[in-house]
Amino acid sequence: MSATDAPSDDRALALFLDMMATERGASANTLAAYRRDLAKLEAFLRQAEETLSAATADRLAAYMTHLNTQEMAPSTAARHLSSQRRFYKFLQAEGLREDNPTARLKRPRTSRPLPKLLSPEETERLIGAAYGLPQDSAAQIRARARAICLIELLYATGLRVSELVGLPRHVANADSRVLIVHGKGGRERMVPLSEPAQRALADWQIHVGAQERFLFAAGGKTGHLTRQRFAQILQQLAIAAGLSPSRISPHVVRHAFATHLVENGADLRAVQQMLGHADISTTQIYTHVLEARKKMLVDEAHPLSRWDKLADGDEPS
Repeated sequence: MSATDAPSDDRALALFLDMMATERGASANTLAAYRRDLAKLEAFLRQAEETLSAATADRLAAYMTHLNTQEMAPSTAARHLSSQRRFYKFLQAEGLREDNPTARLKRPRTSRPLPKLLSPEETERLIGAAYGLPQDSAAQIRARARAICLIELLYATGLRVSELVGLPRHVANADSRVLIVHGKGGRERMVPLSEPAQRALADWQIHVGAQERFLFAAGGKTGHLTRQRFAQILQQLAIAAGLSPSRISPHVVRHAFATHLVENGADLRAVQQMLGHADISTTQIYTHVLEARKKMLVDEAHPLSRWDKLADGDEPS
């Protein structure tokens, strides 16, 4: 198919997103990210009088160079390239163009940052702040039960925030010791619940109406608590716990769940399954976290390390 025969950009993008949703089980957030990335590429191509569907390899290479001049993080540039590769691979597979112009594009070098660290003691303080919320009215009792359930479930399971806020009302098995979670790509997994999480779930379910579809039902268009609102709740708990709100997010608590499990000898494969990681290499980041923490402990506590940090003429105490 020649460039002049290429489908319109709107049609090509619609077909691509439909495929990602129906065949790959991409979430709404993932689809929105693809749409944004490809829309930015389309705007760049329009300036060069090229279309998204018929873009040349040279023009796409120029776009990646353009991204690098924007002081964009390598991980973000890599995501843009991934969006392009999926899109043009789809067009080629569907016969909507003959080639894949991204075939020779080089992936930006990325260094995966280590997750932010939250110690077990800090995590306990964060959870304790939920239990310390006021309960002087029916509304406060309900808000406290919801906050406790949210934080206990998150730390007990390591769910992604979208998985947590979107849990159905009947999420637990008969004895409430296991959650059935539908994660990325429609993959189903079972995650065990700690006793505090089981109690928190039971206490919260009293407040959930029988007609509700979601465990954390809300009046918005999604029908459940939004990720943004949950993040706000966590920020409020962080302040009450005496922690910096900038350090606390749903993802940080998910990392705490995984890090503390690995610290205590949990099998990495088991942690992978509970987190819902498709590849064990993603879970291995937590072994690097432990290595970094051990190095930090040595730097702070080892007498030779302390000696090196002393000013000339001083003696270690």
